[in-house]
Amino acid sequence: MAHIHRHLAQEARGCTYLVLWLDCDREGENICFEVINCTGIPENEVGRRIFRARFSSVTEKDISNAMDNLVLPNKDEALAVDARQEIDLKVGVAFTRFQTRYFQGKYGNLDSRVISYGPCQTPTLGFCVQRYQQINTFKPEKFWSLRTYIIKDGDEIQLEWDRKKLFDFDVTVMFQKMVPSDGALKITDISVKEECKARPPGLNTVNLLKVASSALGIGPQTAMHMAERLYIQGYISYPRTESTAYPASFDFRSVLSTLAHNPLWSNNVRTLMDAGFVKPRQGHDVGDHPPITPMRLAPEEALETDAWRLYQYICQHFIGTVSHDCIYTRTAVEFASGGEIFRCVGHRVTSKGFTSIMPWLAVGENNLPTFKKGDTINIHKVDIYEGSTTAPDYLSESELISLMEKNGIGTDASIPVHINNISERNYVQVNSGRRLVPTALGTTLIRGYQCIDADLCLPDIRSFIEQQITLIAKGKADHLQVIQHSLQQFMRKYSYFVKKIENMDTLFEAQFSPLADSGRLLSKCG
Repeated sequence: MAHIHRHLAQEARGCTYLVLWLDCDREGENICFEVINCTGIPENEVGRRIFRARFSSVTEKDISNAMDNLVLPNKDEALAVDARQEIDLKVGVAFTRFQTRYFQGKYGNLDSRVISYGPCQTPTLGFCVQRYQQINTFKPEKFWSLRTYIIKDGDEIQLEWDRKKLFDFDVTVMFQKMVPSDGALKITDISVKEECKARPPGLNTVNLLKVASSALGIGPQTAMHMAERLYIQGYISYPRTESTAYPASFDFRSVLSTLAHNPLWSNNVRTLMDAGFVKPRQGHDVGDHPPITPMRLAPEEALETDAWRLYQYICQHFIGTVSHDCIYTRTAVEFASGGEIFRCVGHRVTSKGFTSIMPWLAVGENNLPTFKKGDTINIHKVDIYEGSTTAPDYLSESELISLMEKNGIGTDASIPVHINNISERNYVQVNSGRRLVPTALGTTLIRGYQCIDADLCLPDIRSFIEQQITLIAKGKADHLQVIQHSLQQFMRKYSYFVKKIENMDTLFEAQFSPLADSGRLLSKCG
C-alpha cells in the first residue's frame, strides 16, 4: 500500500483539482477519503478543489454525464465503512486469537491453525448449522391420502382430495368407504379465471447471486468477481446495487436497440420494439444505483463460458423486465361424492409475455377436457396413498443469501465473502446442488457458542449494528458512539466467553481426538 500512497502523492503535485472516480458505493466513498489523504490536498477543499464523479456504468455516455454533473464525496458514508471495519476487526481478532490459541495443539485430528470468529461470518455459519440440526432431529411421520381417478375422453385424470392428507390410517379408510369405487362423482362447480404471472422487477445484486448459484451453478464469490469484470469491461452496469427500480428517466429503448443485434434474443427484442415494450414493475429504490443492466453487446467468444452464461442471464432478465406479463387461464373443476370434495386444475397460456425470453419461469400447461356443472361422471378407481414427511434439505447458497439479506447479515458486496469464508475455513462443504453441509468443526463451534452465549451465533446483534451503520451513512448517528457502544457490548460477551470456554472444550473433546491419541509427530527443538 505504501507504493500506492507515494504514487498518488507524486501524481497530485501541482494539481489544481481532484476528481474522484471510485466505485459508487459506501466502500468506494471510503476509498475517496483515503485518496484525498494520500494526495495531501486538505479535506476542507471539498467543493472547491475536490469533487466526486457518480456513475453506474463505464459507457461513454455515463462517463460524460458524470463529468458534467460532479458532486461532493459523502463523508457520512465513508465513516459508516470505517465504523463497520473497526468493529469487525477488533471483535473478530479478539475472539479468533483467543479460541485459536486455546484449541491449538489440543486435538490431533483438528486443523486449528485458525479457528476464526466474525460478527457476520459466524451467524452465516449459524444458519447452516441450524438447518443441519433440523435435519438431524427430524422424525418422519406417515400420512395417507385418498387418490380418486376418473376417465374423460379416453384419458385417466387423478383428482386432488380436498383434505390433502391425514395422519390417521383408520380415519382415511373411513373416508375411502364414503367414496365407493363403483360410484359416481357430481360436478359441483367449475371456475374459469384469467390469471397473471408478473414480469420480474429490475435485477439487484442479491437476486443475481441467488440465480447464479441455483440456476447456473456458480458460487456467490465467483459470480461477484465475474460481474465486476463484466462491469469493468463495459458490458454491464455497476453490479453492486440493492435497487430493483429504474429511474424515471432511464432509456430502455437504447438498451433494447443494443441487444437487438444478438441473434439469441433479437426476435424477442424486435417484437418488443415494434409492438411496444412496457416499463418494468415498480421495484424498490434505495437510492444507490439502478438495477444491473446490460450496457454493451458482448461477443460470446470474448468471454469465458461461465462469464458468458452470467452475462446472458443479465440480458434475458432485462428483456424480461420490459416484456408483458404472462397471461393464462386457470380452470378448476370441483367434484363431490359421499360428502368428500375432489378437484382438478388446468392451465392454458394465452400470452407468454416475459416467459418467451425466460422460459424457465413459464407456466406449466395442462389442458382439461370439457366438463359441465351438474353432470356426473363415474369413478374409475379409488385408492389410498401412503407417504412419509421428509426432512428439509441442507441449506443452499441461494437460501442462505436470502436469510442473510432478511436478517441484515452483510451487504450486497460482503455476502459472497462471508459465504466463501465459511467454506475456506472448512466450516462447511459445498455439496451437489451447491448445498452447504456443515463439517464437524463448523457444527461443534456453533454448538459451543449456543451453550455459552447463543447471541454470538445469532443474527440479532449484527442486524442491530447494521442498522446503526446505516444511520451513520445517513448522517443520523455519530460513528464514534456507535463504535464505542458496539465494542462495549462485545467486550462483555468476550469476557463471559473466556470464562466459560470449558463448555465448548467439552464438545470438542467429544468430537476430536486428544493429541496424545492421534500419534502426530512433533518437531524436535534444538
